[in-house]
Amino acid sequence: MRSIVTTLAGAVLALAVVGAGVAAPTAPQQAGTQNIVQTAVAAGQFTTLATLLKQAGLAKTLQGKGPFTVFAPTDAAFAKVPKSTLNALAKDKAALRSVLLYHVAAGKLPAAKVVKRSSVKTLNGQSVAIRVRGGKVFVGGARVTTPDVMASNGVIHVINTVLIPKSS
Repeated sequence: MRSIVTTLAGAVLALAVVGAGVAAPTAPQQAGTQNIVQTAVAAGQFTTLATLLKQAGLAKTLQGKGPFTVFAPTDAAFAKVPKSTLNALAKDKAALRSVLLYHVAAGKLPAAKVVKRSSVKTLNGQSVAIRVRGGKVFVGGARVTTPDVMASNGVIHVINTVLIPKSS
């Protein structure tokens, strides 16, 4: 069973990486030398996320020891969110923090562990559903487009949609 899950995780990783137009790694990625925030900023496709993390006062947290797992929406994902929603979040720091923390889980959960779960508890206190369908991994309503971007204090899984938690 373990080898099937490992094979599935490897296949999902390869499909997601190839689907993203990036060469598949030949060996598992080692931990990066930069923390999660530095890694995201260096990637160049997370400027909105980085800006919102700073605005919410969470950038320093995600630069800390961790480890953390971040389901990171790209700038293209944020572009799909209505401007009125983004403006409302910008004016409500508590709501912004809740949305951002809904993208973060405690601990390091590489793709091989994510695909074994049906949900992950996030740092905002709610769980987000995980499902594997058609060789693709979905977190909430978002598809993981690039898994296992390793950082010194955790792992980033790139997603194509911003996750919005259920209202309390």
